[in-house]
Order: sequence, then C-alpha cells, then structure tokens
Amino acid sequence: MDTLSDSQGIVLNDSAQQLVRDVLIWIGFGTVVGLLAKGIMPGRDPGGSIATILMGIGGTVMGCGVLSYFREGQRIVPISPLGMFVGVAGSLIILFFYKLLGGYYFVEGEYVTRAHRRRRSPGRRRRYDSAIYDD
Repeated sequence: MDTLSDSQGIVLNDSAQQLVRDVLIWIGFGTVVGLLAKGIMPGRDPGGSIATILMGIGGTVMGCGVLSYFREGQRIVPISPLGMFVGVAGSLIILFFYKLLGGYYFVEGEYVTRAHRRRRSPGRRRRYDSAIYDD
C-alpha cells in the first residue's frame, strides 16, 4: 500500500521498489555503455546525453538478446563482464548505423570544405555553392 510518511518519504510496495531500482540501474548502465561506445568509435559523435543513454540501453538489450539466442537456455545478465562486452558491441553497431544514416561518413555531390577553398586560390576569393546544376 502506498502511504506518505514524514520520516521516510514515499513508501512503496516491494514490486514497485524493484521496478524503480531496475529502471535506475538500466539508466546508469546505459549511460556507461553508451559513453564507452562513443569513446571507442573514432570521429565526431552525433546526439546528446539522451541519445547516449538510449543507445547504451538499446545496445545492451540487443547484445544480450543476440547472445542469449545463441546460448540456448542461458540468461545473460547485463551487469556482468560479458553483459558489458556485448552491450558495448551492440552500442557500437547502433552508433555506426546512426552515423551512417546521419551522413557522417559520406557526402553526396560536390562539397567544398574550408581547407579546399584555401588551397584552391589563396589570392582570389571565389564563392562556392554547395550544389552544381547542369542543364
């Protein structure tokens, strides 16, 4: 029964306490795994703190699910060395596809960077457009 006590705050039953504890553990574990994946993957990483947490949680669920599929009958606990490893691996896969679909690896069309502009003509200023249309 949920009651409000002055000395203890909100008192929850055992199943609600377990649910709150599990949610907080998954958020903390997702943060650690997401940060590890972003630290391992080279280059600029898209997304902020919420994306990092969701990527870590999703990578852990994906990695533990795939590993438990191949190890029939065994449950893979995320908070273990093996769970951490497959969680980081799953997060790296999610981060790779996130960067791939976000356009961090490939640039379409003719794209002129600042360094290319400086090398091209140091004395003359030219204006470059991001797209060239031929008729």
